[in-house]
Amino acid sequence: MSAVEDAGPRKGRPALKLVKTNQLNRDEWLTVRKRGIGSSDAGAAVGVNPYQSPLELWMIKTGRDGGLPKIDLNDETSPMYWGTLLEPIVAAHYTKRTGNRVRRINAVLQHPDPDKAWMLANVDREVIGSGDVKILECKTAGEFGARLWRDGVPEYVVCQVQHQLAVTGKSAADVCVLVRGQEIRIYRIDRDDALIARLIELERRFWSHVEMDIPPPADGSESSDVALRALYPQDSGNTIDLTSDREFSSTFADLVTVREAIDNSVRLEAQLKQKIQQRMADATRAVFETGSVSWKRSKDGNGLDIEKLLQAQPDLLTHYPLNKPGSRRFLVSV
Repeated sequence: MSAVEDAGPRKGRPALKLVKTNQLNRDEWLTVRKRGIGSSDAGAAVGVNPYQSPLELWMIKTGRDGGLPKIDLNDETSPMYWGTLLEPIVAAHYTKRTGNRVRRINAVLQHPDPDKAWMLANVDREVIGSGDVKILECKTAGEFGARLWRDGVPEYVVCQVQHQLAVTGKSAADVCVLVRGQEIRIYRIDRDDALIARLIELERRFWSHVEMDIPPPADGSESSDVALRALYPQDSGNTIDLTSDREFSSTFADLVTVREAIDNSVRLEAQLKQKIQQRMADATRAVFETGSVSWKRSKDGNGLDIEKLLQAQPDLLTHYPLNKPGSRRFLVSV
């Protein structure tokens, strides 16, 4: 455990109710969340959330999220839509499976220690009449998300729950997840004071970036790419001279080396693939000692030849224009 951080509120010091949420609209709720690090932010703040980077989270907390993609809560293709819709069903099945009664906590909770007032938490359900377990976290995992649950609770969810235990001072929580819409799994997560101490240390480091208005470093994720494009959507036309900056000259040299290695790997991959294709000839499938490949013709499809259509009816472009905003391209020259 860190020498400078304790693991959470002492017994008998419950979390503070920062604000009641049952009368807040979504925009007001999101505004409240910008006042600190919530439990669902914990994984991103410490860099283990596969869906959100620290940089994107920093943009949200500092009010720079105007250019980020917006979440449509009515989009039926969104995992968030189904997660929200199915949460009460998951909670009901948890009660059916365990016999533990649950109830909503319609509030944003805050750590009772003044020096950790930036630690907030939204808890899905409170477990009533049980022993040690007092918190229920409900999750849904579709076809893509299910792979993250293959070996148990994903790391970013563990961080979320330990954050909740830190804020509330509780000793354990249950995570109930609906996998692929047909399998309920329940995991017990006990309070880990050493992990909580480390979590607080890393979250405090992230929150200092928010307080000092200094962005955390990009981490190479798709989320960081989206964040950088939203943060710097326009170029100024200026040139910065980094020839005497050894760190960034070394970074550029590493980038060139990595790109060359990728190009060589892509060419090698194509050569190996074509060697197998040539050996297969007109065969549909080939089986090897350690696996197999298939080489099948897809079904014919129908499409619209836009170029020919516009040649025949050029006025369509005037009547049905589609403006596509430009984006910055990152090109390397050596």
